[in-house]
Amino acid sequence: MVWLTWRQFRAAAGMTAAALLVVAAVLALTGPGLAADYAAGIAGCAPSDGCARFFDRFFDEFQTPFLAVTVVVLVLPGLVGLFWGAPLIARELEGGTHLLVWNQSITRTRWLAVKLAFTGLAAMAAAGLCGLAVTWWATPLDQAAAPGFTLMDPLVFAARGIVPMAYAAFALVLGVTVGMLVRRTLPAMAVTLAAFTVLQIAMPLLVRPHLLPPVTGTFELSPENMDSFGMPRDGGPPQVLVDQAIPGHTGAWVLSSRLVDPSGSPVGGDAEGATVQVSTTSGPCAASAMREQERSGPDGCVAEVNRLGYRQEATYQPFDRFWPFQWMETGIYALLTLGLTWFCFWWIRRRLS
Repeated sequence: MVWLTWRQFRAAAGMTAAALLVVAAVLALTGPGLAADYAAGIAGCAPSDGCARFFDRFFDEFQTPFLAVTVVVLVLPGLVGLFWGAPLIARELEGGTHLLVWNQSITRTRWLAVKLAFTGLAAMAAAGLCGLAVTWWATPLDQAAAPGFTLMDPLVFAARGIVPMAYAAFALVLGVTVGMLVRRTLPAMAVTLAAFTVLQIAMPLLVRPHLLPPVTGTFELSPENMDSFGMPRDGGPPQVLVDQAIPGHTGAWVLSSRLVDPSGSPVGGDAEGATVQVSTTSGPCAASAMREQERSGPDGCVAEVNRLGYRQEATYQPFDRFWPFQWMETGIYALLTLGLTWFCFWWIRRRLS
């Protein structure tokens, strides 16, 4: 039975292995140079305060390949479900070849168990090795990533750690389950892809933010958490746009960020950017000080805004929850995978003929 499963599976496994070898070769050739550039940049900026500017330049330079390898890990589990899981049983049911196997002293349970175990281990190995290689290559970029691309953010979180293996195992069993129910290969592939995509979108939007209660805090305005600070030439009030970053909490997953006034009410409704009503008759935000601020920067006016009590209010998941979230989400997908596996064995014994 193992030999037969391999014979049926070897073409898909070979194509996947070839693609992953190409990705691994590219990563192995470019990874050392990427790490060397990062180390040199850190060594050059450490004595001063210029590391933030170095991080921005470094990440911007390599953002395209960073996103490309991240997408590879993200789509791999979906491809496993699409091309490995959905046809695994549906193809045999569609062609009737399962009946021949069942008449050769092979029980239904053993037939399904061998197929699931063989392809499941291969799927988890492929996703795990691909994720490990990308994690090694992207480590310097993960450390320099801009807000929205840190390890805790949804796009990157799903391509790091142990969750890719859980996704791959679930996608495979999902495809097998749909194939059993639909009994046609192409429709099963379409339904599997749609169902897996919906779940992967719903998880970071509806489930992951609430795995642990998020933290809410208020923070003074600074270059770290301001996206922009505009000083109108006509002497109007400053324009503040808060960023998806939190001072002192590098790498946190920011769920919401807004500007609030001294009473704690959002400035300009729930918008992130707002107009701060600061007196322009005297002080560092005075119209007479605008020309000087153009030369020295808006630090004095930012301090004045902070003195008046304006703050950034943010709800976030701290970076130190990365691994707890990884284990929790892996556990959720493991339970879903086990549930679908049980259903497959029940269906093949009771309903499938």
